[in-house]
Amino acid sequence: MAIEVANTYEGIQSFTNAMWYNGNLGFRNRGSGKISAKWIPIFSISFFFLGVLFTNRLWTPTESDSQLISRHRREQELQVITEDCTTKKKKPGEDKDVINEVHQTHNAIQPARSLDKSISMLQMELAASRSSQETGRSDGASSSHEGPPKKKAFIVIGINTAFSSRKRRDSVRQTWMPQGEKLIRLEKEKGIVIRFMIGHSATSNSILDRAIDSEESQHQDFLRLEHVEGYHELSAKTKIFFSTAVAKWDADFYIKVDDDVHVNLGALAATLARHRSKPRVYIGCMKSGPVLAEKTVKYHEPEYWKFGEDGNKYFRHATGQIYAISKDLATYISINQPILHKYANEDVSLGSWFIGLEVEHIDDRNMCCGTPPDCQWKAQAGNVCVASFDWSCSGICQSVEKIKFVHERCGEGEEALWSALI
Repeated sequence: MAIEVANTYEGIQSFTNAMWYNGNLGFRNRGSGKISAKWIPIFSISFFFLGVLFTNRLWTPTESDSQLISRHRREQELQVITEDCTTKKKKPGEDKDVINEVHQTHNAIQPARSLDKSISMLQMELAASRSSQETGRSDGASSSHEGPPKKKAFIVIGINTAFSSRKRRDSVRQTWMPQGEKLIRLEKEKGIVIRFMIGHSATSNSILDRAIDSEESQHQDFLRLEHVEGYHELSAKTKIFFSTAVAKWDADFYIKVDDDVHVNLGALAATLARHRSKPRVYIGCMKSGPVLAEKTVKYHEPEYWKFGEDGNKYFRHATGQIYAISKDLATYISINQPILHKYANEDVSLGSWFIGLEVEHIDDRNMCCGTPPDCQWKAQAGNVCVASFDWSCSGICQSVEKIKFVHERCGEGEEALWSALI
């Protein structure tokens, strides 16, 4: 390219010199010896156009190395894109192949779901075994009558009681809780297990423990827990109850109820049977009471600051007089017992353990009927209550004397339990 430009330049220069020489000769031949002024603009314009003509035709700017590399790269990219588009053209029958792959994937998912269920069952069995090891000893006499561990059951009911509540326990035995052979028959025929749950005193082999041992030998209806009794330890006792119960019985539901509450077992069994197919259910009278920061009130919450500003309410949870949870939730408590946080109030603690889990909260108001006339009117209307108590007393007020009256007015009758469809 540089040689062509040089040749062009030399040609223009030779032509210009020739024209200049001939012009001078012409002018000189005319005898003037000088160039006429009128020819200077003409020569200038002519030379300009000649220069433009030769420049446009013969000279093009040279490309730098970077420009050449960039152009080469663009050409390669265009080539790759063209080849890719060519290879991605749909072939006949390709849509059918895609549908077949989707169908095969769907078929592969089904065994995976079954595998997940199997793994879940194995985890629950492992948790039960672990819970059995953690809970340690259980009452030897009780074990001999209950047979081998992990006996299948429909419902396991733990009646929360204390050392000082002997009269309450007797009033329950005389009303809604079967005794003796009927208690054994209830377990065999209906799969309903009922036990008073209680721990131990702070002093080993104290008179309190010996009194419970004597009562157990008479009625054989206790579940002894590895727990030191105390009113402010109800949250810990609840965790230990569920862990112990899961280790001893393979039940569909586990229930905690206080010893000053009246229960209709037939209505309870029928209610739970409706939710038997659900994996994670939490059944009771759901509430969301205020968080009490004042230290002088009965249900003071020492950790009130965790629930936000003053006047806030708790999350939804079942009232503590009676509630039921399914096997998966009881197993979850058993597995995570050491790290589950305990609030001052036991019902709040239980509700907090299920936050963040896929749990169905079932608000059943038949589990918190009032004492007569409330439960009596409902029974007469054909809507027998599952449980009855006085809200003002968080149980039946003066339950030792009054629970018999409640049973007479609101009890479902003995035949309702044995004829209940489970």
